[in-house]
Amino acid sequence: MAEFIKIYPENPNPKEIDRVVKVLRNGGLIIYPTDTVYGLGCDITNTKALEKIARIKGVKLEKANFSFVCSDLSNLSDYVKQIDSPTFKILKRALPGPYTFILPGSNSLPKSFKKRKTVGIRIPDNNIARSIVKALGNPIVSTSIRDDDDILEYTTDPELIFEKWKNFVDIVIDGGFGDNYASTIIDLTDDEPQVIREGKGSLEIL
Repeated sequence: MAEFIKIYPENPNPKEIDRVVKVLRNGGLIIYPTDTVYGLGCDITNTKALEKIARIKGVKLEKANFSFVCSDLSNLSDYVKQIDSPTFKILKRALPGPYTFILPGSNSLPKSFKKRKTVGIRIPDNNIARSIVKALGNPIVSTSIRDDDDILEYTTDPELIFEKWKNFVDIVIDGGFGDNYASTIIDLTDDEPQVIREGKGSLEIL
């Protein structure tokens, strides 16, 4: 059964962050807070963990639309092809924030994503998520956790999330109530930005 760990977003406890990182490095799955809805994540370099998440979501790994959650823009070039100045300006304006940007994937993607032409990049405005990625030293692959409830698309209460997911993951982080709106998804692979899904992030950044 999963561990249920309380971490405060204002000042994430380094000891607790290290506990989470250890689990990720060992191929574990975590549920963690972002600046939008709670996410299900694993270490980007761990194929077994990636396959587990794909199974949970009922998709084939090579076809899965998972986001890469980064701590900042500094190691973007590891996963994304050279981007032009207007694209970079949009990223600088919007991030960290509630956006997922679809960008052209580079040739040095981890082997599970080698065939991908594009990748979704997230830098959440949430200290817990960014501290985990920073301590891990590489992105986590993430997908939002949806609810089966017709009225509520996303569960916002960490205790309810724990009840539902405790047998599927290794850690559920209680970082306070989540949001009920997913990120805004913007495709930046063409000349003009394309809004794929309007979510929490404002479109004024474009």
